[in-house]
Amino acid sequence: MGVFPKVLIEQAHSSAWSLTRAGAARMNPANPDDASLERAATTLRSRGIEVAARDAGEVSTTSLGDADVYVVAHPAEAASERATGSLPAAFTPAEIDAVVEFVRAGGGLIVLGDCDQDVHGNNVNDLLTHFGLRIRSTVVHESADGGRRHQGNATWVLAETADGHGQGLLAGVEQICFYRSGVIEVADGAPVQVLARTSATAFPAGEALAVTTTFGEGRVVVLADSDIIGDDSIDELDNARFWSNLVLWASSGTRPAALVASNGSTTAARPEWLRLKGFVGELRAMQSKDGSIDGAAHDHGRARQLVDGILAEVAALAPSFPYDEAYLGTLPADFARWVDGGFGIPDFLDSLMLFRPETHRVDGAEHLVLFPMYTQNGNPDRVFEAILLTVSWPDWLAQVEAAYDNPMFLPVNFLDFTPGYDTNSAVLFPETVAVREVPKFTWGAIFCDREGARFRRVVSEAASLLSLQLPPDAERLVASQSLAQSTFAMWDLIHDRTHSHGDLPFDPFMIKQRMPFWMYALEELRCDLSTFREAVKLEAEGQPYARSVQLAILFDRLFRFPITGDRVRNYDGLGGQLLFAYLHQHDALRWTDNRLSFDWRRLPEVVVGLCEEVERLYRNGIDRSRVGHWLASYKFVSGYVAPHPASTWARGADALPLDGSVKQLVDLVQPDEFPLNVFYEALRKKLAPVIESTRGITATSEAA
Repeated sequence: MGVFPKVLIEQAHSSAWSLTRAGAARMNPANPDDASLERAATTLRSRGIEVAARDAGEVSTTSLGDADVYVVAHPAEAASERATGSLPAAFTPAEIDAVVEFVRAGGGLIVLGDCDQDVHGNNVNDLLTHFGLRIRSTVVHESADGGRRHQGNATWVLAETADGHGQGLLAGVEQICFYRSGVIEVADGAPVQVLARTSATAFPAGEALAVTTTFGEGRVVVLADSDIIGDDSIDELDNARFWSNLVLWASSGTRPAALVASNGSTTAARPEWLRLKGFVGELRAMQSKDGSIDGAAHDHGRARQLVDGILAEVAALAPSFPYDEAYLGTLPADFARWVDGGFGIPDFLDSLMLFRPETHRVDGAEHLVLFPMYTQNGNPDRVFEAILLTVSWPDWLAQVEAAYDNPMFLPVNFLDFTPGYDTNSAVLFPETVAVREVPKFTWGAIFCDREGARFRRVVSEAASLLSLQLPPDAERLVASQSLAQSTFAMWDLIHDRTHSHGDLPFDPFMIKQRMPFWMYALEELRCDLSTFREAVKLEAEGQPYARSVQLAILFDRLFRFPITGDRVRNYDGLGGQLLFAYLHQHDALRWTDNRLSFDWRRLPEVVVGLCEEVERLYRNGIDRSRVGHWLASYKFVSGYVAPHPASTWARGADALPLDGSVKQLVDLVQPDEFPLNVFYEALRKKLAPVIESTRGITATSEAA
């Protein structure tokens, strides 16, 4: 499974549909829309899916090659329809065997039928019989009083789909139309899901129009009509979303997943690195919380030996890191100052200022990082950590950055690390390094492999616990480590630059303001909501990772954030609680019969609505005092998330010492000012072991 699937559309076997508009114009000069799948291909390509024609030779396992999905689009002999391709409409027995084996091994098959299936000279039903299916020739008609005619046409039938919010394969699909459709017969006992049927007022009534099934390791989709994805129909109703859902679902069979792309690095296995890692591990065990080494408790002589060993290995490794030459060359001086000062509080400002990874954002570039530092959401002590990392900077991400202007952002992946990163920490920030003074920082790094891996594990388990039918694009995101890493890179790129944009812009983490923790929650949520809104725009423009960014923000915020860490001033948790409550109160999220579902059609506009409300709060905050803004923000949050029953802040301004100090006001905030609701209390108990299992997780510990 690659990051995005590859789709092969059959063109050699006398197809009634051309993949290009030029080909369709040769087949039907007066109305090429009625013979073209160009828009269907464009719909898929805007989602990152590769689309190609299989336009020569007989079908074989070789000709299907590395395709994830094979599409058979209404084969028809020239006597019945104008067609493209030099081979007959019928497949040979050997070709059918090749397709069946392709599916059995994990490939996806989509077959597009027709109302006159029996007159076109194809033998599609000989293929479908292997999967317990058959397309029956008929023309479905909808009665005049049935209300299921599209644009008043009796043979343009509005299919009936499952009640309620469209879930799973029908996510975002409310209405689809079948134009002059046949119907699908299902063999007894076949493991088939019927996605769409004719209505009770149609003739024939209650018959299958769209079905899916599994076979071996693969997946099969059959539609009784091919016009639904033709150029003249695909942009009507929800036909386009239905089509992309089907292709993504079909592409997600259980074929062996491809490994995450590697730059071929062997640095983490080099003996110099392994010795360095061992020396750092022994040295950090001697250090106190502030990074010093107490001579009464530890042998300073041994500490000097360890420092000498560290510097010798750094010197041996340095030629492999040309981008870090100035930084690595300064490390000995910083170490010498620390040793000569009796192993007091370390100061690595000089070398830190020369570590400038953001100036060389090259895909696959490696860095050796060695500093006395704490790790956010990891080790709170400023002890030495050594990290080998690789930069992820593909061309597509550089193009996104050009539009969002975040020169400080650095997406990275782990090669190896010391124990401070065998934790929940997924960032590398210069402000965590022990220095004598706080300088201006010029970069910040996120470990996208860790973010992606823990996202996949938590969401997979949460979906199972909550009986959530993931949309096909979400299913693929959870299944693919490569896609998840890229998704987090784009999410954080846009998120990080948002801190300094918009009304009342500030980054509370940088300016170290003392304030109630819901202010931090709102700021982080604002940046994520703004990123979500940008991703909605980018999806409309055809940016292939934009949809995955929306899903990642939604699921990480809803499933992982509220139940990760303790409840003391958990600002990320509160942001997730607020998003959940807002979606629930606006009926974009439902928790009914112990099943979680989303209104996927409305969800983007509802999330963007919350974004606009938060931005309005910020805009109005310009005209308020600091404490006034805190109160207004509290009122906003508590309008969706119930405060602690004992909260002083919930009683309003009259209960607060407004003439006192800021510290007094902040001290009155309950440690858990906004407790979890009953949904999250239950979810936390069930997911706690999964959350704990993600400590120290990396791409290498997950399937790719």
